[in-house]
Amino acid sequence: MINGSLPWPEAQVVGGWWNRQFNPEIDLVGADRAPIASRLHFCGSVKWLGVPFDTHDLRRLQDGARQVPGFDSAHTGLIAVTRSGASLSPEAVDVVWNPDNVVEAWQR
Repeated sequence: MINGSLPWPEAQVVGGWWNRQFNPEIDLVGADRAPIASRLHFCGSVKWLGVPFDTHDLRRLQDGARQVPGFDSAHTGLIAVTRSGASLSPEAVDVVWNPDNVVEAWQR
C-alpha cells in the first residue's frame, strides 16, 4: 500500500465512470488519454465518511471496477481515497490517499 505518490506516471487524465443506472459509480478512473482511453491505469473510490475504508468498500470498488470498459485486473490498480484511513490488509489496494495527499496532488 502506497501513501502519497501514484505508481502510474503514464496516467495523464483522471475522471469518473458510471453506467446508465448509476450502479456502479466509480469515483476515479486514471487513463492514458481522453476522451477515449487506450489504457486504464487505476480505478478508485472516495469515501469521505468518519469511518475507515473497509472490506465492504473494497468489494464494491472491485465489483464496480470490473464493469469499467478497459479494466484489466492484472494491470489496472485500485485506489482508496479516505478521510478516515483504511482497515485493509496492505496488499488489498495499491494506493491509499488521505486529504493531505489530495491537496498535494492538486498543488502540483
